[in-house]
Amino acid sequence: MQSDSSSSHLHGHRGKVLLCGATGTIGRAVRTALDQSGYKVVAPVRPGADMSGPGETVVCEFTQDALSELLTDHDCDAVISCLASRTGVPEDAWLVDYEFNSRLLRAAIKAGVPRYVHLSAICVQKPMLAFQFAKLTFEAELQPAPIIWSIVRPTAFFKSLSGQLNRVRDGKPFLVFGDGQLTACKPISDADLARFLVRCVYAPECENKILPVGGPGPAITPLSQGRMLFEALNQQPKFRHVPVAMLSGIINGLSMLGRLSTTAGQKAELARIGRYYATESMLVWDERTGIYDAAATPEYGSDTLAEHYRKLAVSNLPDDRGAHAVF
Repeated sequence: MQSDSSSSHLHGHRGKVLLCGATGTIGRAVRTALDQSGYKVVAPVRPGADMSGPGETVVCEFTQDALSELLTDHDCDAVISCLASRTGVPEDAWLVDYEFNSRLLRAAIKAGVPRYVHLSAICVQKPMLAFQFAKLTFEAELQPAPIIWSIVRPTAFFKSLSGQLNRVRDGKPFLVFGDGQLTACKPISDADLARFLVRCVYAPECENKILPVGGPGPAITPLSQGRMLFEALNQQPKFRHVPVAMLSGIINGLSMLGRLSTTAGQKAELARIGRYYATESMLVWDERTGIYDAAATPEYGSDTLAEHYRKLAVSNLPDDRGAHAVF
């Protein structure tokens, strides 16, 4: 298992990092990790966004000229982009996952920034959805660019696997698709992923590479996730199995309505995203064998989902997954 147990070497690489997407869940964790590692943080945010956090927060319209001016004025050593669409619907995906990142890359090159660290997603290995194609289009633009780059493709986040806490706490069953073992993942915590992204700022072994990364193994199925949650809440396991065909029926109905209604069309895309995550594992995909390979999925950090569930069990945190919620 790969992990950085000491931060002493990081302090020899202090510099200034422009962090985009600093108001998101992962972005906030990266901002903290950069600060703890001795980096100076510059965080551009759009008007009206959260201004809190370590380092310098700058209100910025995300035009290429504004980003170029910001990068030139602050003489940054690296850019970390955690920019990602919140919904995944096509219009939002192409604007944020592709266009905003493209503007940021061009601005970084113009300002002479030497390094660009980009947060992507492991699900782009088998693209079927608009946001995945938008992410891949930007990745293809980044790789030949005249800048040192790292593309980080994490597996599932703890947050995305915690949405059923309140329903289970209320005595309801844990919902799984099919037999609950259709998929598996090596979930990674916000803090561990943040440390991995910061590592990419200085580590030569991360240069010009696509880096899939998960948390400590083994790979976990939804059925296993449910059992962990019941154990954390000291309850007897109780599951409800949902047929994947039900999602397909919903998608077909919404797609037909989508010809007449933009809202229905967006809901159909969200349902397609839900079906994707219900049927595809968040592990490294082996093109040669046509299977998801848990052993080939790199592990990093030390935080486990079971520990996360135990912490949630004694807290009262809201479910803020928004449009990313499947259940």
